[in-house]
Amino acid sequence: MHADNELNSAFQRLVDLMAKLRGPDGCPWDRKQTSGSLKPFLVEECYEVVDALEDGSPSKIKEELGDLLFQIVFHARLAEEQGQFTIYDVLTAIYEKMIRRHPHVFGSEPLSTERDVLASWEEIKRKEQSHAGRKSILEGVPNQLPSLLRAHRLQERAARVGFDWSHLNEALPKLDEEIAELKETLTAGDAGKTEEELGDVFFTLVNLSRFLGVNPDEALRKTISKFIKRFRYIEEQAEITGRSLNEMTLDEMETLWQESKTKD
Repeated sequence: MHADNELNSAFQRLVDLMAKLRGPDGCPWDRKQTSGSLKPFLVEECYEVVDALEDGSPSKIKEELGDLLFQIVFHARLAEEQGQFTIYDVLTAIYEKMIRRHPHVFGSEPLSTERDVLASWEEIKRKEQSHAGRKSILEGVPNQLPSLLRAHRLQERAARVGFDWSHLNEALPKLDEEIAELKETLTAGDAGKTEEELGDVFFTLVNLSRFLGVNPDEALRKTISKFIKRFRYIEEQAEITGRSLNEMTLDEMETLWQESKTKD
């Protein structure tokens, strides 16, 4: 552990570095950036942190967290140049918010379960000035989130106020119901209705995963990685035999797919 003064000094060095890069004798590329031009980099860095976390390499996680922190400092610097706020304001605001939203830790409110904590969190948030104009607890979930993650977050919000299944045996029939409705639209040949019903199936699957305590985005990411690994095995075996995938039958590829599963 580093002493507080060392931590403060390290953070200040980064803030000063950003000021230098944006200064008259700084970097032409950095000086040209705006909050708008940096948005894609901010999103990309967030996903690279997620990749590093899944990889599990401490050195990679450290590196990617640093890249993300740099983006935060960059945006704060741009705001400071326009007289909006400073990085100090950012740090102070999040510190005060976390104190305010944890009355069971920093106050005397007795909250003993995770459900109680989440309900209290939403109630405190609802009363905050920045959320005063909101008419729904579903407001505030970013529109730009990937659809799976956005659905998950919206369903979490609804569940916090009791709009949720009580038991798994209530959740599974809902999935069966949505799949049955999808099959009906397929039989009818109604493309527009099929899209709608398929969306309902996805949404129900996300809700089921949330109920089971599984993050749907992470679950799908892991399945994608597994698919890539197994399909790559088929490609490798095709290369060994000097054949292209186009020359192989579906049955041959399925046999290799099953072989790849034994190597997981």
